[in-house]
Amino acid sequence: MAYTRKDVSTLTRTEKRRFVNAMLEVKRRGEYDEFVRTHIEYYTSDGEDRLRTAHMAPSFLPWHRQFLLDLEKALRRVDASVSVPYWDWTRDRTTTSAPWTADLLGGTGRRSDRQVMTGPFAYAEGNWTIKEGVTDEKFLTRDLGRPRDPFQLPTKSELERALKDPVYDASPWDSTTARGFRNKLEGWGSGRGSASWQNHNRVHRWVGGAMVGGASVNDPVFWMHHAFVDLVWSRWQRRHREHRYLPAKPPARGSAQYRRVVARHQKLPPWDVTPDQLEDHGRIYRYA
Repeated sequence: MAYTRKDVSTLTRTEKRRFVNAMLEVKRRGEYDEFVRTHIEYYTSDGEDRLRTAHMAPSFLPWHRQFLLDLEKALRRVDASVSVPYWDWTRDRTTTSAPWTADLLGGTGRRSDRQVMTGPFAYAEGNWTIKEGVTDEKFLTRDLGRPRDPFQLPTKSELERALKDPVYDASPWDSTTARGFRNKLEGWGSGRGSASWQNHNRVHRWVGGAMVGGASVNDPVFWMHHAFVDLVWSRWQRRHREHRYLPAKPPARGSAQYRRVVARHQKLPPWDVTPDQLEDHGRIYRYA
């Protein structure tokens, strides 16, 4: 029977507590750091001459859908009532709204070193030590909104620009792709600064701290952010029912993307699953 992923702003006090407790237990068991390591390993840029699955590629969306499912399975082994809530950053747009409350994720980092000092994931609480990262910091960091050089979260109209594109993705299937829903949602743009970060990417930058880079999984908001990205993909699928994941076939030998992107029916490392098999999640979970 399918379970439900809820808007984080609608969670009850009990639902928040159970989610937090399950996350802390998965971390205590050592499972959580495996997720961090996996994301670091598969955070491959299109400047690297090898297969890309997690980012800068058509499989960005199915890869993170499976990644979320794996985390959810780990949480539900602890507490079967728990699912990953989604953070709609087009509505909850301030540094004090959901999910940045003391009973859920805590708030921004302190000015001196960006260390998160509030909430259950603060280093001082003793339950969330960073063990896998791209820096030597042991504590979770954030810089919500980047006060010293502020910019805003993506708007509904910016998200709509992605949603209205009927094509899933297009050649050259990387961060430079101007056409297609996938990159407009993933958010690799042109130019400099915040203008070059759109939708998904800009949210990572807006949160700042640990959320910037391959070790972004260290901040639990990663999952709430990607649950919303996954919901947006579901909305795109409903709006454009005749369109599907692309490329349908692997790029041919001689193409710059030969053996560098995953086609619809190819296995999606590190799992034994294809994008085709991940397009319909209705039997597993639904969105409230």
